[in-house]
Amino acid sequence: MDFLEIAKGRQSCRRYDPAREVERSKLEAILEAGRLAPSACNSQPYHISVCRGEVAKQVAVATMGMGMNKFAADAPVLLVVSEAAYNQTAAAGAKLKHNDYRSIDIGIVTAYLTAEATAQGLGTCILGWFDDKKVQAACGYHGTTRLVITLGYAADEPFRTKKRKSTDELITFCE
Repeated sequence: MDFLEIAKGRQSCRRYDPAREVERSKLEAILEAGRLAPSACNSQPYHISVCRGEVAKQVAVATMGMGMNKFAADAPVLLVVSEAAYNQTAAAGAKLKHNDYRSIDIGIVTAYLTAEATAQGLGTCILGWFDDKKVQAACGYHGTTRLVITLGYAADEPFRTKKRKSTDELITFCE
């Protein structure tokens, strides 16, 4: 599977097969892709908590406020991406350039994690709706949670046509 196939094939999964566990080898490949993701000054200003079993259930509940993300309860794995400190070089650059590189880096690592999950035949959904205090309590980690990624095998979920802006709306060639 080449990268363009992965990009075309990845979609937000909202129906998981709760009976199918994610194989350790696939999970390790996904996490390795995240570990290799680029970041400002190689700072990797994030922490990834891999939640399975009872902890996954607690994190799933923390994403379901106001009736949201009910499907998270069926995902066998939830990846919690939390903000961590920069290294000194990235911290200095962020201050000098008035740019929070952590948000960019967290976006990049999330893209790598979800792309590799697709390559491994797994579904993902990136969640921004959650109760941070409950997620922190479940994970025993106190960094600010930025995203929760559900991960597992899709349960009979049809492929949806992607709705994207046209190339002309998104891209300008400057020569």
